[in-house]
Amino acid sequence: MAFHRTPYNSTVDVERLPRRSLRRRVERSTFSFDMKIDILTLFPEICRGPLSESIMKRAQENGIVDIRIHNLRDWTTDKHHIVDDAPFGGGQGMVMKPEPIFAAVEDLRAAIQRTPNIQRPTPNAQLQTSKVILMSPAGRRFEQQMAAQLSRESHLIVICGHYEGVDHRVIEHLVDLEISIGDYVLTNGAIAAAVLVDGIVRLLPGALGHEQSAVDDSFGAESLGLEAPQYTRPAEFRGWKVPEVLLSGNHGEIAKWRREQAIKRTRENRPDLFR
Repeated sequence: MAFHRTPYNSTVDVERLPRRSLRRRVERSTFSFDMKIDILTLFPEICRGPLSESIMKRAQENGIVDIRIHNLRDWTTDKHHIVDDAPFGGGQGMVMKPEPIFAAVEDLRAAIQRTPNIQRPTPNAQLQTSKVILMSPAGRRFEQQMAAQLSRESHLIVICGHYEGVDHRVIEHLVDLEISIGDYVLTNGAIAAAVLVDGIVRLLPGALGHEQSAVDDSFGAESLGLEAPQYTRPAEFRGWKVPEVLLSGNHGEIAKWRREQAIKRTRENRPDLFR
């Protein structure tokens, strides 16, 4: 069966390989990446698109992150590749079965442990430990502080929920952290996984063009809430002029204006951040 690698980076989708071949494919071909992320999903295409463009693409090309996208059905053992079943006790919908999820995570953990230590000194680098995350509306809300914490991990395994969720034994005995990207429900966890990975990878050293960019972001470690308004050329457009202070060259006054505007914008759009 086909093994797909994009021509420009390490984003991989393994297409229903035989189990023996699959174990060979999850072995890492390089150990020069700062972070490794494995995504387990029933819909690889949903993740591949956004994680193969722009900053995510460059981060992979530059050896900052190694992102592998796996089809969870590759870890099934029946000819129909069944990954779900009806819930015990009755109820609507289907529940994701534990067997393929456990098998996939155990294979990926074993592969990372057989890989030589990665270059970047992280808290987990010496032991090459893996943090297992489940994307779920029942999880902790994903916020910038959590993204910063996860960016210090060496290996993430992200499980994308679907249907009515996963068998709870996965959560009890396999998952380290359940994460939700907000108080709403999506059709599947692959969309949420793409958001999670983007939020983490952009914080890795070298991922952005300027290191200060992540610090100055809305919700950044040194931000006062939301980011101040930004302007570019032309200085006047349809009669609307850029604030004079931004054209003054006075960096002290510009910094003061930005602080004031950041506070004003936060009060108007996100007053909850001041509580």
